[in-house]
Amino acid sequence: MFLKKTAIALAAILATAGSARAETVPVLVPITGFLSLEGTSQRNGAVMAIDTLGAAEGLETEVTDTGTTPEGAVTALRRALADEPSAAVSSMLGTQMLAMIPVADRAGVPLLTVSGTARITELGSPNVFRFFPGDSVVKVAQARYAVEKLGARRPALLYQTTAYGQSGAAHLKEILAGLGAPLVFEEAIDISVKDMLPALTRMQAAEPDILLLHLHSGSTALVIRQARESGNMFPVVAGSAMHQPTTAALLEPAQLKDVCAESASSPISEPVGPVADFTAEYRKRFGIEPDAFALAQYDGAAMLVAARAAGAKSADEVRDWLAANSFDGLAMTYKSDGKGNMAHDAVVVCYDGKSRVPAIASRYENVDRTN
Repeated sequence: MFLKKTAIALAAILATAGSARAETVPVLVPITGFLSLEGTSQRNGAVMAIDTLGAAEGLETEVTDTGTTPEGAVTALRRALADEPSAAVSSMLGTQMLAMIPVADRAGVPLLTVSGTARITELGSPNVFRFFPGDSVVKVAQARYAVEKLGARRPALLYQTTAYGQSGAAHLKEILAGLGAPLVFEEAIDISVKDMLPALTRMQAAEPDILLLHLHSGSTALVIRQARESGNMFPVVAGSAMHQPTTAALLEPAQLKDVCAESASSPISEPVGPVADFTAEYRKRFGIEPDAFALAQYDGAAMLVAARAAGAKSADEVRDWLAANSFDGLAMTYKSDGKGNMAHDAVVVCYDGKSRVPAIASRYENVDRTN
């Protein structure tokens, strides 16, 4: 039955809850611009959780498109704070989160996000709760799979010039060096670049044996497509953008051969169980395939419902509950490390060159290198 695992986790709490006070949860995410695919997944996950699990607590959502500028995110948050919410779902874009955090701190309102940018939980804010594993987790999985499973010794790295890209690149460089496979080439790519052949040509001159990517979805698809079309069939281990069905849809199945990607989860790769039930309901509701960002934000919003059901009503009470309790979500068990990092597991998925549905190749549990 749909969402059985989460429903069971909430049932005991709901049984002791008092009457619910109606509240609108702001969902402040980028659903236009270069992060629209990922932002739409984040929105869908939050809305689905509040709609299906939060009704008993009188919760509903109001979605605001933050675009991709820090100013857009801050404006959306300030408007939402006028209604004194107990929490807000906030942008997955690192530059937007870095701008939103001081505003949330002044208001004392917790932010629930799936941003992967490491720095957002390194600022000492008590109001950041990240439900997608940060770079300190997923980059461990990406590097270890390349070196330990695929035998890479001369990796190359293409990463985005954004805060997200630089954060992941820094972690990858350190982890790969520690594994005895330092980078032989690295280059940062601006989000506006469409012609990837110059970077690929420079990379080939370094004679790498594997290509690692830490790019947003559009850039990831462009690099892989142009590499394959130019005859470069080297193995690729990409960042979490590649696991998204919307990214895979931009490529032919044959172009995905020998392509793997790290992620928090891969809902469409789970054939049975609670995650498969989530996937079926998501398809029915939105008409598209879910990804790990949708599932992680679903779990994050479900934990907010659990906090409310446990008696946490004010922003202070919700923040304290999220910081002190663990929660069995669909993708994994979430618990704060004291900095607001709630997710500590990762997977690596791989495509077989015949379909756009990847298989889970390896699971990595509690691999947070900051612990």
